[in-house]
Amino acid sequence: MDSYAALAQLGLNLPPPPKPGGNYCSAKTAGSFVFLAGVISQNADGVISGTVGSDRTLEEAYAGASICALLHLAVLEQHLGSLTKVKSIVSVNGYVNSVPGFADSPKAINGASDLLMAVFGEAGRHVRAAIGVSGLPRNALVEVQMVVEIEG
Repeated sequence: MDSYAALAQLGLNLPPPPKPGGNYCSAKTAGSFVFLAGVISQNADGVISGTVGSDRTLEEAYAGASICALLHLAVLEQHLGSLTKVKSIVSVNGYVNSVPGFADSPKAINGASDLLMAVFGEAGRHVRAAIGVSGLPRNALVEVQMVVEIEG
């Protein structure tokens, strides 16, 4: 099954890719790798903000990380022209806006990892960091950054 069929089976559509919030690009190809700038948890209604352990739950952070992964797929499609050019997801770095001592950042970032595995199968398996932080841009709940290997 290809990535588009997997997305359809999951009932997901790619959202419009977010625009960079500063003097940088959303994606940059170097050799056979695409480096993706961090994207924050946001939907058509705006930024999904808050702090896990205060006004947001672990489940909401998991959903926010999943949304970040979906936004990255939209950026990749815009950058590459098609998700069929993705060979593998290499690396995911996830940041969770959380209270001091929050120990479940990996469980939150599983939202991104699980979506990538569902869309790409074994090609979606990646190395990862999941870090709790005291703040993110625009008070976002989650931010995710990725590196992707592409065909040819």
